[in-house]
Amino acid sequence: MKQLSQFIRETITVIIGILIALFINNWNEDRKDKEYLNQIFSSIEKELEESLIDLKKVIPKQLASADSIEVYMNNEEVSIYDIIIRANGVHAPRIKTNSWNAIANSKIELIEYEKLSALADIQERKENLSWRIEKQMDFMFQNIEKTDKEKKKVLKMTILDIVGAEKSLLSQIEKILKDDTIIDND
Repeated sequence: MKQLSQFIRETITVIIGILIALFINNWNEDRKDKEYLNQIFSSIEKELEESLIDLKKVIPKQLASADSIEVYMNNEEVSIYDIIIRANGVHAPRIKTNSWNAIANSKIELIEYEKLSALADIQERKENLSWRIEKQMDFMFQNIEKTDKEKKKVLKMTILDIVGAEKSLLSQIEKILKDDTIIDND
């Protein structure tokens, strides 16, 4: 009986020791995850701010390009190439999502749904914008020497379509940056 009592006491001591070690390990892992998320969200915020600045710089340039097309719309002597040169080239924003991609590919389960959804929306809008810009570039290269009004109209429409997508993305980024619950990880 005395041996059984001794065995139970030792077993309880071992179990308590294991539980304490598990608690400390879980606490340490949670602390590391929180620190990692704080760094990631800080980087995401910085990237979004930089993207916002770039969007605000590029949109007026694109609108000026659309205006240039309008000025030369009926001039059959001015090609799409000439218009692009006069508009100082083609302008596209740099939308940074490196930090989002880093967490999306590693510890996505740590992010709350609202944050996940908002950041995934930015990524989706970025991909949509990239697709539109790619289509615009394809059109321009295929029609670079064209001077007819119809091709210029199509180019102007693609530019305005891209501007619309950029404004939508800009609005979403501003919304995320203003919403402390999305960027802050507390």
